[in-house]
Amino acid sequence: MSYPIPSKTTAITYEVKKSKFIACASFSSSREQALAELASIKQQYPDARHHCWAYLLGNPNSPVSAAMSDDGEPSGTAGKPILNVLQHKNIGDIMLVVSRYFGGIKLGAGGLVRAYSSSAQQVIDILPVKEQLRLVPLTLRADFKHEQFIRHLASQHQGVIDECNYAEMVGIHISLPEAEIAAFTASCNNIGIQVVQP
Repeated sequence: MSYPIPSKTTAITYEVKKSKFIACASFSSSREQALAELASIKQQYPDARHHCWAYLLGNPNSPVSAAMSDDGEPSGTAGKPILNVLQHKNIGDIMLVVSRYFGGIKLGAGGLVRAYSSSAQQVIDILPVKEQLRLVPLTLRADFKHEQFIRHLASQHQGVIDECNYAEMVGIHISLPEAEIAAFTASCNNIGIQVVQP
């Protein structure tokens, strides 16, 4: 099952009653990657008072994981509205951080919910996406002379080489989009390369 993911990091600035909200959406496929993204945004905007965030990992229709943080804003006024926007947008593997510079005028709980929702909504509206292809793992056994051919063939079929083991023959673990497997396997079989699905 493929699903849309962010194709590049995108940011917008939204102002409400002198408070500035900078929303930044980016691709993250793991909690570690999402938190690394958060750390980098904190470095970009070190004097922002709050860095509220939410992420959704995996397929948006059945996420592997989702989390959020109000980062010091009143409970439920920041992380939840951001996550709520993500849950209605059908985009997976996404981290969305909203950094807030306080403008001196209190917005109240309702005002904060609207401001964080709006910021998240606006950045999602302009976020470029691409399809995340589901990759299927394959193992190949081949003579050493075929290794370059396999690497070339894998890249032609949008595949990724995961690892190579060298023994009497070379064992190559690759991941390929489902739709490419038949053509890839046929090309390998033509020159005597064994393809084994785990």
